[in-house]
Amino acid sequence: MQVPKRDAGADRPIVVTKSGNSDGAKGANHSAERSGQPMREEPRRSGKSYEISKRSVWEAYKRVRANGGAAGVDGQSLAAFEVNLKDNLYKVWNRMSSGSYFPSPVRRVEIPKQSGGTRPLGIPTVADRIAQSVVKELLEREVEPIFHPSSFGARPGRSAHDALGKARQRCWEKDWVIDLDVQDFFGSLPHDLVMRAVRHHCSESWVHLYVERWLKAPIEEGTGVYRTPSQGTPQGGVASPLLANLFMHYAFDVWMQRHAGHIEFERYLDDVVIHCSSEERSQSSFSLLYARVSRNAALCCIPTRRASHTARMSAATSSTGYTSFDFLG
Repeated sequence: MQVPKRDAGADRPIVVTKSGNSDGAKGANHSAERSGQPMREEPRRSGKSYEISKRSVWEAYKRVRANGGAAGVDGQSLAAFEVNLKDNLYKVWNRMSSGSYFPSPVRRVEIPKQSGGTRPLGIPTVADRIAQSVVKELLEREVEPIFHPSSFGARPGRSAHDALGKARQRCWEKDWVIDLDVQDFFGSLPHDLVMRAVRHHCSESWVHLYVERWLKAPIEEGTGVYRTPSQGTPQGGVASPLLANLFMHYAFDVWMQRHAGHIEFERYLDDVVIHCSSEERSQSSFSLLYARVSRNAALCCIPTRRASHTARMSAATSSTGYTSFDFLG
């Protein structure tokens, strides 16, 4: 696919002749005010490589603004971005619709974990978060209908509380669980498999183009130190949870349906609880999962058997001594 090169005039407004509308409105208007007025739509232009509406960029900006967040590598905060809001949003739209949009490097910071230690968080620039939100909104509409009903993470209308509620209900019905976690989940996602899933579910070539550019965007690991990732997606990116969930849909949910469709589970991104009716069944399920992990380098999982603490179980009934487990803790 030929991608137009960025040139000196890529961000200049395009002049369009007066339209034939009865109200005499001009055909081009790229203004967007902080007061809440959306960017006005314009007629389709044959000079643009991709059909991306200005309204989608405006709505993406509103979502990014609602979520807040720190500045990226350019040091530009949301407040600074909004000083020249209409021109900044126009640049995002113009570059995305012409194919000349390239993401900035991702700023990496270490944040403390509740269990101790730290985990890396990747912070894109404000402009990149808006661009990612445009793509996420479109891709989410395509993949949301295919997700498993026991998948709860990074999905509209679902939350960690829903996952915990379902897990609590099933723990009353079955005494044994397998608690599964994925090591370095966001940092180890295989780019080729993520892109294969994106291409399978979305036909828009510009979505493929920009998702691949985000996956390969350099990561700033220190002052002037950059690394080009060969795998993973920044935890902190707007589109990252959706891409990670799409990968786990095929790596885990679909595989479970095919090989152990009778087993119930809850999954919140990479945190999984699998319910079993007996210790023997938990052991056989554990062996099945371990074999799956051993054959697939993309799934560096740590499954551990645990007995759930329910009204029907006490420490005396468990030969392992485990009577509780930690889900989304």
